[in-house]
Amino acid sequence: MAAPEEEPPAEPQLRDTPDDICLEAAANAIALHPARELLAAGDVDGDVYLYSYCCVQGENRQLWSSGHHLKSCRDVAFSRDGQRLLTVAKDKAVHVLAVEDGRLETRIAKAHGTALNCVLPVDQHLLATGDDNGELKVWDLRKGGAVLEARQHEEYISAMAVDGAGKILLTASGDGTMGVFNIKRRRFELLSEPQSGDLTSVVLLKRGKKVACGSSEGTIYLFNWNGFGATSDRFSLRAESVDCMVPITESIVCTGSLDGVIRAVNILPNRVLGCVGQHLGEPIEQLAVAPGGQLLASCAHDQKVKFWDISSLGSMVVDEYRKKKKRGGPLKALSSKAAGSGEDFFADLREEQEATAEAATGSDSDDSD
Repeated sequence: MAAPEEEPPAEPQLRDTPDDICLEAAANAIALHPARELLAAGDVDGDVYLYSYCCVQGENRQLWSSGHHLKSCRDVAFSRDGQRLLTVAKDKAVHVLAVEDGRLETRIAKAHGTALNCVLPVDQHLLATGDDNGELKVWDLRKGGAVLEARQHEEYISAMAVDGAGKILLTASGDGTMGVFNIKRRRFELLSEPQSGDLTSVVLLKRGKKVACGSSEGTIYLFNWNGFGATSDRFSLRAESVDCMVPITESIVCTGSLDGVIRAVNILPNRVLGCVGQHLGEPIEQLAVAPGGQLLASCAHDQKVKFWDISSLGSMVVDEYRKKKKRGGPLKALSSKAAGSGEDFFADLREEQEATAEAATGSDSDDSD
């Protein structure tokens, strides 16, 4: 009797984006490796995970986990060379983990007097941390101590950014101000005038000539480089909030909001380009961009990390003189997985169910949702 022929192995199924990564607890923070397809996540239980991801269905893998933090992990960031993972938590500790195996290389216990909120690698040896009381510290890992300590903000530090030369560090704070610190000279420079609402994010744009800060009230504030005292422009997204923001190109950022919608926004001219994706009804905690700018990752309260195809954003050109769309229309879908925006999402589903001729996600939008 002839043996049955073996069936050939199934062809791997390629996707536009990697599968969602499902976590055991909600992630506060995610980061994407600067050169490899690796994602780090820190969750509300204090655990830190490293995953490999790819666009082949079912091929995402958890590589290791770390439970060294005693309380909620607030932020994670890869070092510039990608060999280490920096993490901070509510337990006031800074951890430096080896990316290859998750081994704890350095622990700075009680790094601050209160819960840590964010961490930023400055260069190969320096890193900055910000806490819930508005204190900033810059650490030199070679010396094992802080080389700059400053408490200029009255509220928590939500985010930080540094210029390409590693000289000027910018901080966004819940007191509505942006802080400017000179790392090379180890000193505080100035605070901006306070804005309405908490400043939640800070990014550099236009080849470092512009700085954009997101706010809890849904406004993006713009500053000129070396004109940090007062804003040069402001742009209301008609969104519930701007809770996080990452640069995609020199002019385009993606923002995450309480309504769970990820918006692509062009800066100068100021336009909301559309919806990249959404965690339906779940506030978005953090966004991260993959090397090459083709993929965006997001985490929210739904205990999922999702990936979005943002390859179309790099070629988008916004005409300054183009007529703006009437306010109040639905957001344009900018990826195949972007179903719609906030209050328009359910309207989109109803229209699809009723087989109407035009779905809401196909509508155009310029500066509002």
